[in-house]
Amino acid sequence: TGMVIVATIALSTMVCNDLVMPVLLRWTWFRLNERGDLTGLLLSIRRGAIIGTLLLSYIYFRYIGESYALVTIGLISFAAAAQFAPAIIGGLVWKGATRKGALAGLALGFAMWLYTLLLPSFALSGWLPASFVDEGLFGLALLKPYELFGLTGFDTLSHALFWSMLANIGGYVAVSLSSRQSAIERIQAALFVDVLKRDGEREGARFWHGTATFEDLYNLVIRFVGRAQVDRAYAAYARHRNINLKKLRDADADLVGFTERLLAGAIGAASARVMVSSVTKGEIVSIDEVMEILDEASHVIEHSQQLEQKSRELQAATTQLRAANERLKELDRLKDDFIATVSHELRTPLTSVRSFGEILYDHPDLDPTERQEYLQIIIKESERLTRLIGELLDLAKMEAGRMDWNLDDIDPRSAIDEAMAITRGLVKERDIALNIDLPEKLRPVHADRDRLIQVIVNLISNAVKFTEADEPRIDVVVEEGPRALTVTVADNGPGIAPEAQEQIFEKFQQVRDSLTDKPQGTGLGLPICRQIVNYFGGRIWVESVPGKGSRFRFTVPYAESAVAAAQ
Repeated sequence: TGMVIVATIALSTMVCNDLVMPVLLRWTWFRLNERGDLTGLLLSIRRGAIIGTLLLSYIYFRYIGESYALVTIGLISFAAAAQFAPAIIGGLVWKGATRKGALAGLALGFAMWLYTLLLPSFALSGWLPASFVDEGLFGLALLKPYELFGLTGFDTLSHALFWSMLANIGGYVAVSLSSRQSAIERIQAALFVDVLKRDGEREGARFWHGTATFEDLYNLVIRFVGRAQVDRAYAAYARHRNINLKKLRDADADLVGFTERLLAGAIGAASARVMVSSVTKGEIVSIDEVMEILDEASHVIEHSQQLEQKSRELQAATTQLRAANERLKELDRLKDDFIATVSHELRTPLTSVRSFGEILYDHPDLDPTERQEYLQIIIKESERLTRLIGELLDLAKMEAGRMDWNLDDIDPRSAIDEAMAITRGLVKERDIALNIDLPEKLRPVHADRDRLIQVIVNLISNAVKFTEADEPRIDVVVEEGPRALTVTVADNGPGIAPEAQEQIFEKFQQVRDSLTDKPQGTGLGLPICRQIVNYFGGRIWVESVPGKGSRFRFTVPYAESAVAAAQ
């Protein structure tokens, strides 16, 4: 009985002060300010709230609560009350919290509490189908209120608290971060969060700027609290302050604050603030005070803008550092891959040379035919090793800027003819049809003749490796453009996937064999070609459709004399 009495009276006071009275004060047609003694109205509101609370409690107990023990009903209520905790604690410690975030968190938390605790109690009492608890909403097992989203192993209360707090806090934080605070929200956040940083001076004495007579305040309070209680409260205040209220005409900020707190006990803090404001008169702020406020505001705005600029600069620097760090990680990974690949590429021919050399050394009486075969393998692997080391040295020199270049105005036709002569044996060995579309006369280009030949030879060699059609064919086409010569080496091989077309110009990135899934070559030819063409001032790229062959194209700028002659 004691618990019921205490809880009911507390709830009736809350309903009166925080729900009913604010509504009545907003209803202008109710004319609450023009009425005299309002203690009877307050008592009526609270008595009605007591009756309503008891009636609702009895209905819940009679029709729903019989399925639960008293302690279980209490725990369900505490789980509901716990939904206010994130907003309360967040409002005390987090300046970034917003009103929308608090409302979103409360709405989501209460919705989850309703689904996982309250609605199941209706089902157990027969007000909802029992299948709601056993099978879940719409028969979905993931929506079982006691095993929501498949979470098991918790008792019903812990399960409900987990999901309701997760939804509450998640919504509170997410909406607060995605919404902006209003001016009053920023002020309230500073007052609550930084309350311990301010000195002991009362906020009312510092910020209240108006006048009020003690008689007006006294007459206001007795309408809600009653004369006897008001007299006792003011008498105690006078003794504590050692003042005579009967001789006091104008009230100071401290007395206004005391009156507001006294009134808040009867009608709530928000309503008390409204009622006290109705009898106080604000003073006109002087021009000097306005200028001082504006000056302080301009300094604050300027400082805020400087902080924002610094924040943007720091954010940009952080982004750059993060990008640089990611680039360093990528370079470190590429270095490891480079070392591993070079080691593998060097080890393979060295192993072959050593193995066949040991065979020849250990078997001096080996059959001449086999001896000749083994020697050919040793020579071939030695050439491969020499070529790999040469490519590595060339690439390293190019990237370090220490390559010896012999740039000059050269005849591109002679360089292309020499490259074709070098690769003619390789093409003939693989029985590949080689078609050449080369004009009789070409304008001179500005390039290194030997390196230009190296680019063409590399591209034709690559085409030979990957031409696997029934009728293999390689087409070399030379075209004159307005400012550069374009050379195209096309094959009818398997083609290159779109995602690999840029990747193949990186070191040791190779297109794999379609049957063995093993790379062909060292993966250095195309990177070297790109370095050479870029140094000439041209560019190299590939055009390919899987299954329809590939076309490697590069440009070489004309010599200045050729450009001038054309103009």
